Amino acid sequence: MNRIVIFTWVLMVSIGCHAKNMKNDGHKRDKDVIKSAKGVLTRVLGAGAKHIKLSVIAAEDGRDVYEYESADGNLMVNGSSVSALTRGVYDYLKSQHLGMLDWSGPQFRIPEQWPEVSLTRVVTPFKIRHAYNAVTSGYTSPYWTWDRWVQELDWQAMHGFNMLMAPVASEAIMTKVYTKLGLTQKEIDKFYTGPAHLPWSRMGSICQVGGPLPDLWHEDQIALQHKLLKRMNDLGIEPVIQSFNGFVPKDLKKLYPNTAFHETLWNAGFPHSQRPWLIMPNDALFAKITKLYMEEWQKEFGNAKYYLVDSFNELELPKSDKPVTEMLASYGQKTFNTIQAGDADAVWVIQGWMFAYQRHIWNAETVKALFSNVPDDRVLILDYANDYNNNWEPMNAFNGKQWAYGFVPNMGAKTAYTGDLSLYASGAAKALHSPNRKNLVGFTISGEGLENNNVVYELLTDVAWSDKPINLDDYLRQYSINRYGACSEALVDSWKLFRQSCYSQLIPHPQFGWQLGKCGYGSVNRKPEFYKAVQLFLSSSKELKQSFNYKADAIERAALLLGLKADGWFEAAKEAYAVGETETGDVAGKRGLELLTELDHLMESHPLNRLDRWLDFAKSHTNDPEWQQFYESNARQIITVWGPPVNDYSCRVWSGLVRDFYRERMACILEALKTGQSFDKKGWELAWVAASGISQVEPYDDPVAMAGHLVQKALNEQIPVLSESGANVLAHWFPSGVKQEWATIEWPVASELLHQIKGVRFVCTKGNHRLDIREVSLVADGKVVAFEAHEGYAGQSNKKNKYLFQVANDANGNNGCFIRAVVKGGGGTDSNGRIDLIMK
Repeated sequence: MNRIVIFTWVLMVSIGCHAKNMKNDGHKRDKDVIKSAKGVLTRVLGAGAKHIKLSVIAAEDGRDVYEYESADGNLMVNGSSVSALTRGVYDYLKSQHLGMLDWSGPQFRIPEQWPEVSLTRVVTPFKIRHAYNAVTSGYTSPYWTWDRWVQELDWQAMHGFNMLMAPVASEAIMTKVYTKLGLTQKEIDKFYTGPAHLPWSRMGSICQVGGPLPDLWHEDQIALQHKLLKRMNDLGIEPVIQSFNGFVPKDLKKLYPNTAFHETLWNAGFPHSQRPWLIMPNDALFAKITKLYMEEWQKEFGNAKYYLVDSFNELELPKSDKPVTEMLASYGQKTFNTIQAGDADAVWVIQGWMFAYQRHIWNAETVKALFSNVPDDRVLILDYANDYNNNWEPMNAFNGKQWAYGFVPNMGAKTAYTGDLSLYASGAAKALHSPNRKNLVGFTISGEGLENNNVVYELLTDVAWSDKPINLDDYLRQYSINRYGACSEALVDSWKLFRQSCYSQLIPHPQFGWQLGKCGYGSVNRKPEFYKAVQLFLSSSKELKQSFNYKADAIERAALLLGLKADGWFEAAKEAYAVGETETGDVAGKRGLELLTELDHLMESHPLNRLDRWLDFAKSHTNDPEWQQFYESNARQIITVWGPPVNDYSCRVWSGLVRDFYRERMACILEALKTGQSFDKKGWELAWVAASGISQVEPYDDPVAMAGHLVQKALNEQIPVLSESGANVLAHWFPSGVKQEWATIEWPVASELLHQIKGVRFVCTKGNHRLDIREVSLVADGKVVAFEAHEGYAGQSNKKNKYLFQVANDANGNNGCFIRAVVKGGGGTDSNGRIDLIMK
């Protein structure tokens, strides 16, 4: 009995001590949460953060919650996590029209006393609020400094997000693995790309583009990742770690001759030398490398939970003698097993982009097969392309696997306005209330590029905290008051017209013609409503010109309108030169170049969209002039030529970039059209990439006033119209480009036109010789998607000069489209003409 009493007493003391420790641990965690939240608020709000009282409350069924209330001048915010607390403060500030946090910095109007508000409680419908595309680290953040990352993590916390892609230093870890496997440093180095191209290296799209990476890059990135992971942990933001995808250097074959290696095929036209090899998950070497990678990562950075593995993103599947569903089921199971072997609690994260983009591979059956042997709660599918192509409904909501609904509102960090605001405001709520949503746990904003289309991103951050559709009329009025300090009726009307034009649908690739090296219109929205919307926005300048954000947006809107007008003048110049109206061509070309100069000059006052800022980030990672040049060239490459063969993908309206790259290239193109002399476009572009520095321009004293003046001037001008076929002219040929033997010529086509093109017609406009045509192809994503071969010609008389296409419904042109023709001069080279697109 005494033993029983003593044991019972000891047990009670032990339980009591354990309960006390648990209480103390909980109290410590609460204090840490409040401390981290206060840190964010202090960095964002400055002294205004001192007058906010924070406390921690429990989550609701695993979902974050916040409450705020203000009385007697005091603001009290309760939240279940750091991001819930900071989001609660931000929501209160916006509800009281006190300002907004933009990527260019905080713009708040903090009062002496907080306006009174009764208790407001908000519960997010999404346990996971995720941000970033896998390629955001190429198009936006490859060269970000720690200071810029601090701003970004604060932005994410204030907007209430709790999960981010975190691929920094992946190559540093992989280098350790390859060394252990027996590769030499030289073999490892030549496999890598430049820093801005690393996302596509990780996804198996390319290798040996813009590399090799220096050792100092790996050291820099390891140090940066340590800081990032610590800050993310403090903020309660889950990192999604890049794991091993199966892509390896070809030199590994010498060390593992019995392993089956498959060459990848990314539909962008890169040669065999720049394609990595893939090891399938059912190979023992895949498991070995995954284990080594996770061990090295954990040794350097500690434990993680979410691991990104994308082995077929935009890639064709390897050939197999097994049924595709059987192969994919095995692949999914082996992938998960290898991750789990390295971390028993690991969750496999995969992008759902390929399911939307490659419908010739991915359907309800193949998607189901891929995850059929993976536990429901051990995979997270980022279904982020619902503005591009609805996935979750045709894919049966991924059959009970965890998934996050979301959007890809930007591709390539292009800066022209685009997006479907109505869909963004309602799509997530529709999915949430669908009886077929199954295991929907998260929301994701997965734009390829940040720091653009602010209204889209701000709206989507609010969507992540609402289970109801957002009323856009009210939302845009509140947005304007917070962003600019007021909302005039002119602004209200402006937003209505933007919603009828550039924000009526997502154009995945909004590019000006001059950004493609083309004399004609591109794919940027140019409905009459857009021009009127810009004018209405600028009409509020007298009232709002002191607003920092209004100034930035006025400059942007004016620059986009001027860019559209430049397209029109360049098209007129091309048409004039084609029919021998040289004087008209000179005037039109000169005006187009002037418009590019003017819009660039405006953008020099923009807080973000400037080439100097981008290059300064790149060069900040070393003091060594040689490596600074390496980083600068890589930074120039990704935003212009990209590869080539991928070219003119990123298309940004940035000061410095417009005047030094786009304007000067267009001047050369116009000169070639005028004189008939050839222009080595590729050589010129590569020379610009290898150069350094930017020409200098003094900003306008009053850029907002100048924006209004330049827009009105551009709208009042009449562009000469000479072409019979107007906007459907694809290109022209001139004597300088005509050979007396068969030659291949290519002309870029906007991706958005892929399924609208019915064919092409060759029309001779002057000259003594005809143009002979043998075959014409339509190429998209590196594949011939339509083709017609017959002998025809265009001259003073024509014979079979029309070539028609039938494009399959599942053809895609995300990585570029062009028309390719095999032609020669018939009897000589004195031939001028145009190629007209025949549209459906």
